[in-house]
Amino acid sequence: MGVISTVLGFTGFGIGVTAGVVIGYYLFIYFQPTDVKDVKVRPLVEYDTDSLEKILPEIPLWIKNPDFERIDWLNKFLEHMWPYLDKAICRTAQDIAKPIIAENTANYKIDSVDFESFSLGTLPPTFHGMKVYITEEHELIMEPSLKWAANPNILAVVKAYGLKASIQVVDLQIFASPRITLKPLVPSFPCFAKITVSLMDKPHVDFGLKLLGADIMAIPGLYRFVQETIKKQVASMYLWPKTLEVPILDPSKASKRPVGILHVKVVRAQNLKKKDLLGKSDPYVKLKLADDKLPSKKTQVKKSNLNPEWNEEFKITVTDPETQALEVNVFDWEQVGKHERMGMNMVPLKDLVPDETKTVTLNLLKTMDLNDVQNDKNRGQIILELTYKPFKEDQLPTEVTGESDTVEKPPEGTPDGGGLLVVIIHEAQDLEGKHHTNPYVKIIFRGEEKKTEVIKKNRDPRWDQTFEFMCEQPPVNDRMHVEVVSKPPKKALIYSKETLGYVDISLADVVTNKRINERYHLIDSKNGQVQIEMQWRAS
Repeated sequence: MGVISTVLGFTGFGIGVTAGVVIGYYLFIYFQPTDVKDVKVRPLVEYDTDSLEKILPEIPLWIKNPDFERIDWLNKFLEHMWPYLDKAICRTAQDIAKPIIAENTANYKIDSVDFESFSLGTLPPTFHGMKVYITEEHELIMEPSLKWAANPNILAVVKAYGLKASIQVVDLQIFASPRITLKPLVPSFPCFAKITVSLMDKPHVDFGLKLLGADIMAIPGLYRFVQETIKKQVASMYLWPKTLEVPILDPSKASKRPVGILHVKVVRAQNLKKKDLLGKSDPYVKLKLADDKLPSKKTQVKKSNLNPEWNEEFKITVTDPETQALEVNVFDWEQVGKHERMGMNMVPLKDLVPDETKTVTLNLLKTMDLNDVQNDKNRGQIILELTYKPFKEDQLPTEVTGESDTVEKPPEGTPDGGGLLVVIIHEAQDLEGKHHTNPYVKIIFRGEEKKTEVIKKNRDPRWDQTFEFMCEQPPVNDRMHVEVVSKPPKKALIYSKETLGYVDISLADVVTNKRINERYHLIDSKNGQVQIEMQWRAS
């Protein structure tokens, strides 16, 4: 009987399922409407506001508000760059978080907090529009609309009291409307001194938080409490008119114009201490204003001399004589390896009387730390003649520049539509030859080759030589090959010339900007650099 009842049961189940499918299909066909009409297609302009919001709940601001502009290019940029930005942002965030965590773990008796994984996910933030304000002040104000639905993978492991717990952040959402202000605008790259950020509305921040694999945000009341706490904390710090300021440049220095010229004559040094184990030192002097980003001025190298005489003169642009100081460094030149500093000192410009020459004798120090006991050691002296000549009112330049930006007109006879390409080879630094270092620069442009003079036994040569190339058309698609070569000594017959490095320079920027003056890192050189100025004098 048991077998019979089992067979009957399976049979009844099969019949029931089959009958249900047949009846369901019949009802679906029977009740299917037969009077289906074609969908009417209407343009969006015919819909009212309520209908549009039902159809398109997320209308971009550049549609609803004419003051907002589309920035699809920025979203496209973020989409392609996000894998790299994600790594950079996460690395920076961990570097900032580590000292904060280390400072607070002891207070809460936590052994350690380590990140097993830290990624913001594969979905970049999206900007739904940006509003730009035009004011009479020297500033640029932008208000982007940011919406970010991210899939982060942030997993932290907390160890305390011998226990181990994992905390994971998932499903992050951020909606915010920040105001970004670049001010003040200054004539020094990147053309603004600081970034100011504030929030125009309380941001929406939503995320999931898993503890030991369980979503603790599902606990009744906790989700709303965390949401309100985050909004209050962020609003208390950054809701307008409160701001977050990120300094970029010192505005007091960035906006200052040159006010004078410092004339420096490096006369001589005396009683220098030798740095080489065999023989005497090979000293040279580097001059610059403290906190100045322009390249240092350098004297020639005096071989095997502890009482060298230079009598070389230099001019340095001054922007603030009350705070700036002349930094003097004496180095021992080395053919191989790093140049060793023999001593240093500084001269505050406020100690100089304008238009009066002052001869100063400076004791060379190890460092500028007055409490450094190593400064008590005698390292020799250096003698300088200093003259600060302030500009008169009619001589004051209108912009901050390290050098003159004026580009001369081309000479007569320049082809129409063409121009004169001027190349000035200023100097090179940290050159290093395998057997010898007697550098000169070779320039190749459109098959024409020109060379500087050879400077013997110098890793930091200075040429300041000018070359000219007449062009019938602007060289917007051309490249210039610049190669630094070392000429072998006449007595060293077994050695040939050596290439110390090279660089290929695109000339499009020169034609566009009329003048560039940059320091290029040499290819196939460990640390070598060459400073080249180029001008395009169009007809």
